[in-house]
Amino acid sequence: MNIEFDVYKQKLNDCRPALEGLADSLNVEGLRNELERLHAMQEAPGFWDDPEKSQKIVVKTKQAENKVERYENMLSAWDDLMTICEMAAEEDDDSMLDELKEGFEKLTSDMESCRLETLLTGNYDKNNAMMSFHAGAGGLEAQDWCQMLYRMYTRWAEQHGFTYKIMDYQEADEGGIKSADILVEGENAYGFLKGENGVHRMVRVSPFDANGRRQTSFSAIEVIPDIEDDSNDVEIRPEDYEMQVYRSSGAGGQHINKTSSAVRLIHKATGIVVACQTERSQFQNKENCLRMLRSKLVEIKEREHLDKISDIKGVQQKIEWGSQIRNYVFMPYTLVKDTRTGCETSNINAVIDGALDPFIESYLNCLATGNWVQK
Repeated sequence: MNIEFDVYKQKLNDCRPALEGLADSLNVEGLRNELERLHAMQEAPGFWDDPEKSQKIVVKTKQAENKVERYENMLSAWDDLMTICEMAAEEDDDSMLDELKEGFEKLTSDMESCRLETLLTGNYDKNNAMMSFHAGAGGLEAQDWCQMLYRMYTRWAEQHGFTYKIMDYQEADEGGIKSADILVEGENAYGFLKGENGVHRMVRVSPFDANGRRQTSFSAIEVIPDIEDDSNDVEIRPEDYEMQVYRSSGAGGQHINKTSSAVRLIHKATGIVVACQTERSQFQNKENCLRMLRSKLVEIKEREHLDKISDIKGVQQKIEWGSQIRNYVFMPYTLVKDTRTGCETSNINAVIDGALDPFIESYLNCLATGNWVQK
């Protein structure tokens, strides 16, 4: 008999405790009890009388069902793989080895994915994420880099089943983008993306330089949770902000309204600026702006441990050398390296195409363990 079956049988036995431990980390039993309660609510008379409330319960139910089903599928996969090992031993059959290898690789990958989700314990980790992209100084080169980052994160979102909605998109005159705001929607979007907040630095031979000189460009990414308007301590009065309206432009083509329906709000006390042009209605764009502004104020208040919103001071982030969280080097060698976690790869093209999981995972692991790279 192929000795590899014995090796995989031992690997399966070794990973069983971790698999069982995930049940506690994921609170599978608690989720099952929660599902009984949610199903009872949906069967109660008048459940659909309040569409907004009922829809939230339906979404919550689906999320809990998916988590329980995912764990049960892993248990079932473990049993199936162990059965393959035992059958191969009894029948001296090597034909199932490829199936065993593929199944074990998927099982361990699913377990690692679940383990990472257990690290998402922040107040807003389960929320949608609002992402803002801002080109640094450097004109066309920086604006092109900003657009590359925009594409990188929207590709990552698509690859992981998240959806995103463009809130604002300011194209540069010569190419690239000056800034953009998107809402990434899906469970744990903020938890996975929160570590991407900061300055991103690129080094390459500029395609816009006729002399082929090396250029360094910076762009900043801001990530905040999308926070529902259910907080009593967040009141934004009309006198707290200045409202500007302008003509929509940028991504969206014919779907972008060319009337002055786009809205920009400037929070007077902090200098925070939010903008939205995704809706045809000025009123809807204003509501989206207020939603973004509220989320920013609540996030800053909690991050800085402030007693009240009025304690927030307007501090502008510097988009410059020394403040970057990650370096992207296209020449004289290829390298992407995170300055906080030490995670790195030479496959820069894959990263630019959305392969960000190693960096997201290393950030979450460092956040859980406190083992950051010493600068």
